[in-house]
Amino acid sequence: MLDDLRNSASEFIEDEPIVPEPKPQRRSEPFLGMTAGQRFVLVLMIFMMIVVLGLFFLFATDSIYLPFF
Repeated sequence: MLDDLRNSASEFIEDEPIVPEPKPQRRSEPFLGMTAGQRFVLVLMIFMMIVVLGLFFLFATDSIYLPFF
């Protein structure tokens, strides 16, 4: 049954060469006109602003308090 497997499989192989699909073109302009480092610094600054404003809100609503006051 499996004696002539290699020769019988050659019937199913197509003779056409496999053509790779073209890769999509990348945009030449950077996202928002910034480099990756600049975007990272911007996101880090926004994150720190959210943290500080969140802590301020918790202090203002007396949800947390500083132990030395």
